[in-house]
Amino acid sequence: MQYTGWPEPGELIVGEVDEIADFGVFIDLTEYRDRRGLVHISEVASGWIKNVRDHVREGQTIVAKVLSVDEGAQQIDLSLKDVNEHQRKETIQEWKNEQKADNWMTIAFGEDLDDDRYEAIAVALLEEFPSLYAAFEAAAIEGAEALDVVALDAEAIERITETARENVSVPYVSISGYVDLTAPGGDGVDAVRSALQAAEDTTEVAEEVDLAVTYVGAPEYRIRVRAPDYKAAETQLEAAAARAETAIETDGGTAMYHRERTTDEE
Repeated sequence: MQYTGWPEPGELIVGEVDEIADFGVFIDLTEYRDRRGLVHISEVASGWIKNVRDHVREGQTIVAKVLSVDEGAQQIDLSLKDVNEHQRKETIQEWKNEQKADNWMTIAFGEDLDDDRYEAIAVALLEEFPSLYAAFEAAAIEGAEALDVVALDAEAIERITETARENVSVPYVSISGYVDLTAPGGDGVDAVRSALQAAEDTTEVAEEVDLAVTYVGAPEYRIRVRAPDYKAAETQLEAAAARAETAIETDGGTAMYHRERTTDEE
């Protein structure tokens, strides 16, 4: 994604060396559309510089710090020497992540995704997440629930979620399902309790899978599963719901499992 505005002073930006002159280096700002900055020779490196080309080369991808921005003069002053190695590596990694997210946007919405539609989706995501990559990562970990706060329609959220599940590498995923448990008679409370205990029975669940059942509001209970991948998570979620259903029906009650809630979570 390329931003249409201006960078802020103090911001670390990724750019490509476009031109090298005796007095400094011109940088094309990769993340900003039609923006170019200048690194004065005094900001290329610490100490005396004999030849700027000893420090940079044309076409090189660099990380620079924004010193000042003059929109009226269309001028952006940058510094290379004010960026340490840790900042450089971290900024490059974030930039690479955003390139991945940009590709995922195309996968989710197709090659014919126009700039206006792209920007509308991106702005909606960036209002709730620090980056597009963070939005896709959250969708990969938490599922569609992670995007409930985003001002996008259900179809867009589903496309993002499915793309995230298939492309984002995460250490674990966390998903939820909901089960409504009802039981008649004076023993109804005990029947529900037994059903919840059955749902939480993890004797046959792998050690790397976490499963928890919490009360939402009568008669609804949330089953949350954390697992290394979606297949394992979905399998354990459905198995827990099935255990609760079998237990409650044995006691004459009923169970209704649903993957998405119909009311806002508290």
